[in-house]
Amino acid sequence: MKRRQFIQTGSIVSLPLMLGSFEVAALSKSSLFNLVNPDDDKILVLVQLNGGNDGLNMIIPIDQYDGLNAVRANLMLPEQSVLKLSADTGIHPSMTGLHQLYQDGKMAVVQSVGYPNQNRSHFRSTDIWTSGSDSNKFVNSGWLGRYFADQYPSYPENYPNADYPDPFAISISGVVSQTCEGYGANFSYTLVSENNIKLIEETVVRPDEESCYSNELNFVRTSIKQSNEYANTVLNAFDKGSNIATYPADNRLANQLKIIANLISGGLKTRVYVVNLGGFDTHSNQVQIGEPTVGNHANLLQILSDAIKIFMDDCTSLGINERVVGMTFSEFGRQIRSNASFGTDHGTAAPLIVFGDCVKQGVFGANPKIDSNITAQEGVPMQYDFRSVYASILIDWMGADEDAIRNVLFSDFQRIPFLKNCSAPSATTDSDQAFYASLSPNPCSSNTYLNFVNHGRYVHVSLFNALGYQLTVAVNKTLSHGAHEIAFDMSPYPSGSYYVRIAIDNQVQTIKVVKV
Repeated sequence: MKRRQFIQTGSIVSLPLMLGSFEVAALSKSSLFNLVNPDDDKILVLVQLNGGNDGLNMIIPIDQYDGLNAVRANLMLPEQSVLKLSADTGIHPSMTGLHQLYQDGKMAVVQSVGYPNQNRSHFRSTDIWTSGSDSNKFVNSGWLGRYFADQYPSYPENYPNADYPDPFAISISGVVSQTCEGYGANFSYTLVSENNIKLIEETVVRPDEESCYSNELNFVRTSIKQSNEYANTVLNAFDKGSNIATYPADNRLANQLKIIANLISGGLKTRVYVVNLGGFDTHSNQVQIGEPTVGNHANLLQILSDAIKIFMDDCTSLGINERVVGMTFSEFGRQIRSNASFGTDHGTAAPLIVFGDCVKQGVFGANPKIDSNITAQEGVPMQYDFRSVYASILIDWMGADEDAIRNVLFSDFQRIPFLKNCSAPSATTDSDQAFYASLSPNPCSSNTYLNFVNHGRYVHVSLFNALGYQLTVAVNKTLSHGAHEIAFDMSPYPSGSYYVRIAIDNQVQTIKVVKV
C-alpha cells in the first residue's frame, strides 16, 4: 500500500491523550538539554519478553550442571545439546541464530540482571523495568521518556518540525510503550503495519477560550495534528525503504523487526523502536515431558533467535548494520527450582542479550552458583542492576552525558563495557568479571566476614535474602586500595540462604552464605 491509499485504510491512534489542566509547552528546560546529538544516527531496538523469561533455560551455566540437575531435573537439557558460548556457559539448542551471532562477534550476554527488592507481580515489575525506578517508588514516566523529555521539554507542541520531522520512538504495537512515557506526553508513535496507518479527522469545534476544557482540547488537537504529520513521514519511509532478507511469515517477532529494517532503510531518523514477544509465563508445560529440548519455552526461544538473526542479516544487506543495537529484557526471571507441572514460577534476576555489530562479544558477569540446597521460591541473585544496563546504552550508544544520566535513572550505576566503537578495532572482551572476595565462616550461625581486595575506588556491599530483598547496605562509599573486611551480623535472620553482593566500580560479584 502506498500513501495515496492510506486515508481509506485501517485505524490506529499514535499518541495517548493525557488530559488534565496542564500545558505541555509549560515544561521547563532541563540541564540535560544537550543529551542528544541530532546528527547521530544510532538506533536502539528494545525487545520486550512478556511474562518472565526463564533465563536458566536460555543461557545455561554449564559449570553448574550438577546443581541444576538436583533442583530442576524435569526441565534439564541434555548437556551435549547445549550450544557453547564459552567453556562454562551455553545457549539453548533452539537458538542457533543467536549462537551464530555470538560466534560472529555480534552478541553479548549480561548475567543476572534485576533490581533490589524484587516484585514478582507481572504488572508491578513491568512498571519498574519500564520506568527505571526503585521498586518502592511509583513513577509515571519511562526511562527513555525522561531521556527525551529533558532534551525536548516543549514536546509535543510544535513537533514535528523541520529539525525533527520524525517520531523520536516507535512502538510496533497497538499501544504506546511505557518505556517512552515522558513527563507530559509519550514520545512513541504506535504502528502495527503499513496497512494500519490513517489520518485522523482534525475538525474539532473550538470552545470558548475561557472554557475549563480549553487546555485539554488544545492538547487533543496538538496530538491529532502531530499524529497525522508523523503518519505521512512514516509512510514516506515505507515508500523509500525495502527489505532484502526473506523473513519467515509465521514468526510474529520477525514481522515486527521487518518493519523496523524497512523504515530505517527508508531514511526514518527515529532513534528507538520497541517490539514485544509474549508467552514467557511458563508455569506449566515449559518443556515437553520426556523431551526437554522442545516445548513452549523452546518454541519461544527459537522465535526470538530466528527473528533477531534474520533482522541482523537484513540490516547487513541494507548497509545499516553498524547503526543498530538491540537488547532483550523481561520483567523477571524464574525460580531456580522447577515445579511439578514441568514449569517454573516467578523469580528474580535473569540474563539479557545485547546484539549488533557494535556489541563486544562476551558473557558479562559470572554464572549463578547453584547447588542442591536451593530453598523453595529462591531466585537467581542479582549481579547487575538493570539501570546499569540502561546507563551503559545511553552513554556508550546514545551519547548521553554520564553525570546527567543519574537524573534520568534516579541512581548511581555501573558502566558495563558490552559496546564498542565500530570504527576502531576491538579485542574480544574477557568474560571473567570477577575479583577476589570470600565469606567465612560459611555456613555461619551468627557473624560472617567478607574479605576482599579493593583495586578500584567506589565500593557497594549489600546483603540480600533468597527472594531478592535487600536486607542491609553495609558499604556504599569510596574505600582505600588494599584488603578490607566487612562483618555481617546474621543473628537477626532466620536460617536459610542469603547473598552478599559486592560491586567495585564496574565489577560485580555475588556470594551465597547459608545461615544455620
